[in-house]
Order: sequence, then structure tokens, then C-alpha cells
Amino acid sequence: MGKVTGFLEFDRIEEGYRPVGERVKQYKEFVVGLTDDQAKVQGARCMDCGTPFCNSGCPVNNIIPDFNDLAYRQDWANAFAVLDSTNNFPEFTGRICPAPCEEACVLNVNDEPVGIKSLEHAIIDRAWEHGWVKPRVARIRTGKKVAVVGSGPAGMAAAQQLARSGHDVTLFEKNDRIGGLLRYGIPDFKMEKHHIDRRVEQMKAEGVVFRTGVMVGKLPEGSKVTNLAKTSVTPAELDKEFDAILLAGGAEQSRDLPVAGRELDGIHFAMEFLPQQNRVNAGDKVKGQIRADGKHVIVIGGGDTGSDCVGTSNRHGAKSVTQFELMPMPPEHENKELTWPYWPYKLRTSSSHEEGCEREFAIATKEFLGDKGKVTALKTVRVEWKDGRMAEVAGSEQVMPADLVLLAMGFVSPVQSILEGFRVEKDARGNAKATTDFNGGYATNVPKVFAAGDMRRGQSLVVWAIREGRQCARSVDLFLMGSTNLPR
Repeated sequence: MGKVTGFLEFDRIEEGYRPVGERVKQYKEFVVGLTDDQAKVQGARCMDCGTPFCNSGCPVNNIIPDFNDLAYRQDWANAFAVLDSTNNFPEFTGRICPAPCEEACVLNVNDEPVGIKSLEHAIIDRAWEHGWVKPRVARIRTGKKVAVVGSGPAGMAAAQQLARSGHDVTLFEKNDRIGGLLRYGIPDFKMEKHHIDRRVEQMKAEGVVFRTGVMVGKLPEGSKVTNLAKTSVTPAELDKEFDAILLAGGAEQSRDLPVAGRELDGIHFAMEFLPQQNRVNAGDKVKGQIRADGKHVIVIGGGDTGSDCVGTSNRHGAKSVTQFELMPMPPEHENKELTWPYWPYKLRTSSSHEEGCEREFAIATKEFLGDKGKVTALKTVRVEWKDGRMAEVAGSEQVMPADLVLLAMGFVSPVQSILEGFRVEKDARGNAKATTDFNGGYATNVPKVFAAGDMRRGQSLVVWAIREGRQCARSVDLFLMGSTNLPR
């Protein structure tokens, strides 16, 4: 390493945030990235640890010690080359990845980890600024045609890898813009959408054809999944036209809460609420937009999606925001002797929580209460967990006011009709059944049909989607050509 004793000399430097009062008035990103000098210090903290657990802690296996050292040396061009070799979209992960690599950092055993995510953010932003991110057009075309269904991070990564291998790739998206959950799930204040747009332009130059507003198959009657497609194609039509088909749609079926009063107005899935604001930010007119202005908002679900609902509600001007979590409050600090280098169970406070939110743990909703067909309150009860079983705490029932309830309890599976349309075998959780074997992985039971990302593994992280898209592209290339030079 460039600074062998750096981890002994320097403290961790966190990226900054713009003031709460300023950032909640708009939907722009508010993270203040590292300066060159701060990045140099952060890179200097990377240890010559012998076995860099961060590499395996990162789902895309970023070569982290190398780009940390290059950032320390201020060799940004080569730092980008190293980062680009394993991650198609560092500007996505550098903004919204929870950084499992940092939890696996050897320095994290008894100190604060290296700020790997902030360095990734710094590297890719400088790469775009200096024009180092360029299309990589295949020199030889194979004549093979591949359809990628779903334009989230898994579909985008797979499409880019396959196009760079010389295949003719068409990416199908049912919405009007590319990006999947990145576009219509992640709030703009966490990741502005121009980051997606410039990657789309790069991929177009590399030969990827984008077809938006196209539904592959059809949604079942009464589906809660948003569908703004203007046209559709059938699985049979794709099978006839393409040499391989890659299913990379998201886990879009939201988990519901079927308790009394669920039919009342004012109770919505998070993925009804969040995409509407993203569309408004993009300049669209959304009729009857779900708004939190002046309302008592309760978000049910303690994960990242719930946190996004909190941040968006605060920007609407909610009167109050409360977030429910069924599980007990985690400890503020993990037991590193038990958890390192794995992802630890501990309390995580997001920037949205810091903007204004009451958090309630070990609480369940028993009933939605309403007046004239609209939700007005929730009847709740405290719960306790013993031996993995939940039990209500006697005498703990209470009524909490609520004008808007947002259900953010996760996602149970991909849209089943899509898998059924392709006759793809499903696992016990309703995901596409496919292995991740080194050779032939991601293939389903249907000839020439592959599956990756949330479609295969269920609800997960953007960085896992990129990993699966890259690995699946390798399997598709191997299937089409008999050999492959794509990295895994």
C-alpha cells in the first residue's frame, strides 16, 4: 500500500450532507462527496491486510485495495479502470449500496472501516467529469440475438455485457423509461435519474436497442403492479425472434397487510407512492397523486423502502411521520466478535430518519380505522418475541392517528404471470428456479431462457442485481458461442 501506516495515523472521514432544512425543500441529491485531499486520506487508511475480506464482502467482487491505493496516489484514471473492470454502474452502487464491503473490512474488526463506498463514489464521479466513461463497441458481431426482459440493474448489466460481446441485444421495459426500480423506486434525493440516462446513451452507442412501453406477456386481472405499457409481445414471439431470452424483472409483488379496514382509502403500497413522485420530478403530470401534505403518515415496514417513504413524506410537508417495525429494536452496535466479516444485525439510522421521523419497534397493526371510507387511525398492539415466536403484550393496544398509511413490508416474488407465460419452473418462494453454477448457471428449465436478479433470487440489493446480470450474461454468451471471454 502507498501508506503502510495510514490506518494507524488517520481517522475515517464520512461524506457530508447538506443541512436538513435545505435538502427537504427539494428532491436533489444532498450528499457532499470527498475532496481530493479527503479521498487521499481515506485511501491511505486501507491496510496491507494480506487477505482483503472486502473483496468477497462485495457481491461484484470489486478489487477494492487496488482502487483504494490508486485513490491515495490520486491516480484517478487507473482507479476508474480497476473499478470499471468489475462493476458496470459504480455511480449507482456508490450512492445507494449499503456497503457490505465495509462491514467485511479487516480494519472494522476493532476500528472504523475504510470508507470504500465514498471512494467508489469519488472515483466514478471524477471519471464522468473527465470523460473516461466511453462506449466499448464490439469489434466483431456474432449475429446472435438476445432479448433482455426488464431494465433494472440486472437487465442493464446483462445487456451491456452481451452487447460488448458482439450480440444484438434488445432490452424490453414495460414502463416509459429505462431503469426499473432505480427509475421508479429509488427517490431522486438518493440518486438523480440523469445517472441512468447517460448510461443508457452509452449502451445505445454500444449497440443495445431499448424498447420501452412494451409488456412481455400480460399481467393478471387485478394486479397491483403498475403497468403503463402501450403495447405487448408474447413469450412465443420472443422465442421465435431471439436466440436467447434473459428474464431480469424485479420482485414486484408487494407484501400486503390483510387486516380489518384494509379497503379504506388512504392505504397504499410504497410502490404506488414512490414512483408517482419520481414521475413528477421527471416533469410528468400525475393525476390524483398520493400526497402526504399536512397528514399524519404511518409507514409500516422498517427497511430501506420504508425509509424512502419517510424522506418523501417529509418533502411533501407531512404533519408527522411514524415508521413501524414488527421486530424489536436492534442493538446500536453489533458484536463484531460474532458477526465480522458478515453483514451485522444492528440499528441503522438513515438520512431520512434524521430529517424527522418517530420510529416504533415491536409493534403490530391489528386494524385500520376510518370515517366515511377514509383511514383515520390504526389500532396497534405491542409484541414480544420468544423462541422465534411473536406474542401480543396484554393491555398494550392503542390507537394512533393516520391520514396516510404506506405499506413498505418488502416484496414476496416476481409477477407470477410472467414466469408462467414462459413456462418457467419456480422455487418455493415463487422465483424463477435456476442455479448459479460456473458453467451453465442462470438457465431455467425452458431451453434458451435464463433468469437473473430479483426474478431469480427474490428481493435484494442493487449490487446483487448487477452481479447476477453480469454472471448471467456470461452464461448466455457461453450458451450461444460455446465459449466465453466474459468475466464472472
